[in-house]
Amino acid sequence: MAARSIKPVPWSTRAALVEDVIRNVARINSSEGVRLVRGSHIVTKRLFDHDRCYFFQGSDGRIIFAIPYEQDFTLIGTTDKDHTGAPKDVHCTDEEQDYLLAFASQYFAKPVTRDDVVWTYSGVRPLYNDGAKSATAATRDYVLSLDTTGAPLLNVFGGKITTYRRLAESALAKLTPYFPQAKPAWTARVTLPGGDFPHDGVAALTAKLAAQFPFLTPYHAGRMIRAYGTEAFTILGKAGTAEALGEDFGATLTEAEVRWLMTREYATTAADVVWRRSKLGLRLTADQITRLDRFMADAASRAISPAAE
Repeated sequence: MAARSIKPVPWSTRAALVEDVIRNVARINSSEGVRLVRGSHIVTKRLFDHDRCYFFQGSDGRIIFAIPYEQDFTLIGTTDKDHTGAPKDVHCTDEEQDYLLAFASQYFAKPVTRDDVVWTYSGVRPLYNDGAKSATAATRDYVLSLDTTGAPLLNVFGGKITTYRRLAESALAKLTPYFPQAKPAWTARVTLPGGDFPHDGVAALTAKLAAQFPFLTPYHAGRMIRAYGTEAFTILGKAGTAEALGEDFGATLTEAEVRWLMTREYATTAADVVWRRSKLGLRLTADQITRLDRFMADAASRAISPAAE
């Protein structure tokens, strides 16, 4: 199949959104595009002691949730605001934080205040721009648009991590006429790495890990299983003591786990480890995170393989 002839253009600091590719790279005359919608969240001290979540209906017609989070916290979200800046510059605004606090406070016996907030974060959803009047009303469904004016070009609008496998199968279905040798859809029942255990088997697997590595605290064993499933056993390897896991960065984060993340999950900075691969940043101090950053930078600069020895 011949490649579509496209002329690259400088990206500067703008996001490489799908409409940029359609209009400015592939030079297709199309009105389709995405609508950037910001969803902000707040993480508070734990507000209730059970493991169930709440959904609250607001006077503005919206719904928010309050979910048990990382064992000792509560996650409250989310907002829906049109985002006009660069996606990388997203953050939870004071207005959004106050909105979520006031919303949740209508339902909890004790008001939720700024003093309860330990962290905030935001994400940008690249939703299909269906012309809805508000960010809340914009469709959450992904849209696949196949352009065949030249070599087939499949444009994907929207989508999210919780449905990425279904999206991928839908995308391949669109392209099957051009790739008749493609395999049939197969991902629906295939486990993710480390997920090869019964869905109700977390407690049993945690107990097995704790028995095999008795130096782990209950929190440490539970966190490893929640994060890595059966791969937790491989990460810990043949360690017979806590010291055998290497440097201790705090909050049960050890050198063995960091090396695994660098090798298997492409972590390159402390932020990758403590925020993007875990939420241990909620428990680590600034000094501990700085020390982790130095360790990872040193390993990279000396071209040391981060694979576990």
